[in-house]
Amino acid sequence: MAKKAFKTESKRLLELMINSIYTHKEIFLRELLSNASDAMDKLHFRSLTDDSVKLGQGDFYIRITPDAAGRTLTISDNGCGMRAEELENNLGVIAQSGTLAFRKEHAEDKNLDVIGQFGVGFYSAFMVAKSVRVVSRAFDSEQAYEWQSAGADGYTIAPAERAEAGTDVILTLKEDTEEEKYGQYLEEYTLSSLVKKYSDYIRYPIRMEVEKSRLKEGSESEYEQYKEDSVLNSMTPLWKKSKAELTDEDYNQFYMDKFHDFEPPLLRIHTSVEGAVSYNALLFIPKRPPYDFYSKEYKRGLQLYTSGVMIMDKCEDLLPDYFGFVRGLVDSADLSLNISREMLQHDRQLQVIAKNLKKKIKAELMNLLETDREAYESFFKAFGLTLKYGLYAGFGANKELLEDLVMFHSAKEDKLVTLKEYVAVMPAEQKEIYYACAETTQRAISLPQTELVREKGYDILCLVDDVDEFALKMLNAYQEKPFRSVSDKDLDLSTEEEKQAFADKEKEHGDLLSALQKALDGQVKAVRLSSKLKNSPVCLVSDGPLSIEMEKVLNSMPNNEEGGPLKAERVLEINPAHPVFAALSALPQDDPKLADYASLLYDQALLIEGLPIEDPVAFSNRVCALMR
Repeated sequence: MAKKAFKTESKRLLELMINSIYTHKEIFLRELLSNASDAMDKLHFRSLTDDSVKLGQGDFYIRITPDAAGRTLTISDNGCGMRAEELENNLGVIAQSGTLAFRKEHAEDKNLDVIGQFGVGFYSAFMVAKSVRVVSRAFDSEQAYEWQSAGADGYTIAPAERAEAGTDVILTLKEDTEEEKYGQYLEEYTLSSLVKKYSDYIRYPIRMEVEKSRLKEGSESEYEQYKEDSVLNSMTPLWKKSKAELTDEDYNQFYMDKFHDFEPPLLRIHTSVEGAVSYNALLFIPKRPPYDFYSKEYKRGLQLYTSGVMIMDKCEDLLPDYFGFVRGLVDSADLSLNISREMLQHDRQLQVIAKNLKKKIKAELMNLLETDREAYESFFKAFGLTLKYGLYAGFGANKELLEDLVMFHSAKEDKLVTLKEYVAVMPAEQKEIYYACAETTQRAISLPQTELVREKGYDILCLVDDVDEFALKMLNAYQEKPFRSVSDKDLDLSTEEEKQAFADKEKEHGDLLSALQKALDGQVKAVRLSSKLKNSPVCLVSDGPLSIEMEKVLNSMPNNEEGGPLKAERVLEINPAHPVFAALSALPQDDPKLADYASLLYDQALLIEGLPIEDPVAFSNRVCALMR
């Protein structure tokens, strides 16, 4: 029998197919099962108008048959089959797809949903097989034919025997090496797992003889092994069913099984979109983050399917980082796949789906916030940090999408509130949204800098996460209300008369303030009287764009060593109404105690801010000296 050479630049192209196009060798099974599904789709489509086709949709099947002794793996179907010329054209010409031609021929039929389009998936078999035989009999033919090839050197076609229409693809697997264990593709567990992973929702049953155990007849303890013909795939995707068909239990069980969670999700989103890009999406928000969610190892993304066949396990382009907690899948027949179908081409369809999903996720979260406050707060405690990072990382670009979803602890209400809720109860005269930064809410509320704001009756947002102040800086304002830190230089809450009286007092004590600043010798930019303190003696504030809280966060980062520690422009503010200031004013400016008192007040302010004291021993000695 004469061997025929592949058409086109066959040897080079086939070598490229085998060695370069596919990332994972296991993909070969997905490709062969998809081809079998397409063959049955074509015959089923024909049955709609041809009475000679006696098979209904329930009569079609795919069978996987591993033979460990012969080291062969067979994938069989009872689809349309191929004649000799079709074997020649479809398998002898690389990158020519019979399925693609079929799709073009019936492009007007919207119900047709076949998978193949590139004509290269079949050749992925050579990644694991040293030779491949295809025995096929066309539906309306009595003669079967066998196509056989050992790779790029060519192929043969010869008459063969097959009892019914359909196709057998028989792979003789390569020998195992230290790097690759090709024999695993003959193991029941591996085959079942790959079907479940990639082809679980092919619409036809994928059958295989599966080994099971049972009690021996008449025995209460002795088991025997036996083979049973089993269906490996689910066939009907849950997400393609109507919501009316499904119960909460259906959704919950699907989520827990597919995404390996031990409890039902907090929220589910099931949507079907028809239009320029049609797709089904089934999304879930877990009740708790996975153990590695906030680690670098966690990989976000949605599973991507086309016509029920999984293309990617984690499609990152469908989810922004700030919605990385969402788990689920998208299924669309309208996507432009690359030649290996392992990844998606970056095109308009993908962008449209991603944009729609972002809006849908936000809408569902907003609905949860309005209808089940307790559940939303539970969600926010688990995943709110990612939303805040989304505000910061986007440099404000994600403001409209995220600003109504974030929450902060209210000092007045003693609970989490949204920015909308904060603004809704602001007194008419309040012009800004005030916030305080600290390690805990209690420390934020008790900061001396909050005293004037609280005296005015204004609420304060407690910022306790490292990213919080950075996120608000990116927002800049909410509903035209600017954000203002209670530690800012001037809160502008005094009347003109109060401002003038304060300026006069600061001028009166200018020499004392200069002496205190000189005593601190460059540790602070300035020492001045405070208009915001009511009960506390001192506090630290910052001039310039870098706040003291930002200084702490940035200096705690591991990559901030090259340029040295960052430092905010610190200002020590003293309460002019406090007895401490009266005691300072009574001292002569050349009294050596003045320098000690200045250092004590500065160290006190550092402690209040949660900053380290530069010389703890000196601080201790000064306190002891006061106690003598």
